[in-house]
Amino acid sequence: MNVAKGARNDVDGVLLLNKPRGISSQQAVARAKRLFAARKAGHTGTLDPMADGLLPIGFGEATKFAQFLLDSDKQYLAILQLGATTNTGDAEGEILERHPVGVSVDAIDAVLRRFTGPQVQTPPMHSAVKVDGKPLYAYARAGLAVERKAREICIHFMQLVDFSNKLLKIRVSCSKGTYIRVLAEEIGAALGCGAHLCGLTRETAGDLGLGGAVSIAELEAMDMSQRMARLLATDTFASSLPRLMTDAGVQQRLISGQRVPLPEAAPGLYRLYGDTDTFFGVGEVAEGILRARRLLIQSREPAPSPDGLSNPQVTG
Repeated sequence: MNVAKGARNDVDGVLLLNKPRGISSQQAVARAKRLFAARKAGHTGTLDPMADGLLPIGFGEATKFAQFLLDSDKQYLAILQLGATTNTGDAEGEILERHPVGVSVDAIDAVLRRFTGPQVQTPPMHSAVKVDGKPLYAYARAGLAVERKAREICIHFMQLVDFSNKLLKIRVSCSKGTYIRVLAEEIGAALGCGAHLCGLTRETAGDLGLGGAVSIAELEAMDMSQRMARLLATDTFASSLPRLMTDAGVQQRLISGQRVPLPEAAPGLYRLYGDTDTFFGVGEVAEGILRARRLLIQSREPAPSPDGLSNPQVTG
């Protein structure tokens, strides 16, 4: 693919990027977008600048289905520095307190087991969660602390990987909305010596893994055809949903905004495929009726749906 300087193309698909430390997720998206000369791109869950690892990026039509991956479980490899707490909960903050570290592997295992399962967690002040339309980190930078709502999370498992020289390395599988920085602080408090996060790598997001990811440096060394070959299918972000095959008539009715009786289908969200086994969107069955929830555009100049269902927001 030859692209004129400054030109943008309608690129559709999913890129698994191995984000390096030192740049924000948005900066990583901007660099990938430039390398693909794409009109539209977005990521599916922020990684802090100090973190690296899997950052799935959607291009074009794939961005419509990003919410399904945002809602998925994640797995991280985290490194905790025991014996010191910071004002941000990670290595980018200022040291608040130092304590001696005299913990055993058995004590660590016991604490990790205590933090496994459903629980509530309050987002840190140094986070992108918005209060009154303003991200919490903006309040923190101004020296202000605001009330934050605790959220329900679940730690599916935590595994001790290594412990030496006051550095505790753990693998964490967790639900969406989990802040590993907060978890590091809580583990440090439970161990009685304090801790902060000093390294974080995202290994998986839903069914997607870091093993299939490509770095920015690798992308830069490729030509455009090689980059395009790294893109996954447009339905990748919705891969956790069950498939629903439709014939040409049902597909056209859904595209035109009509509802289709489907009493035999269980309630829930589905990936929709046409009679040529081509993905065309996500639908929802409720009370035996199938309706479109998020559809690929059928052309680059789509006609509006009669009742606004051709491209509504995902509700599930």
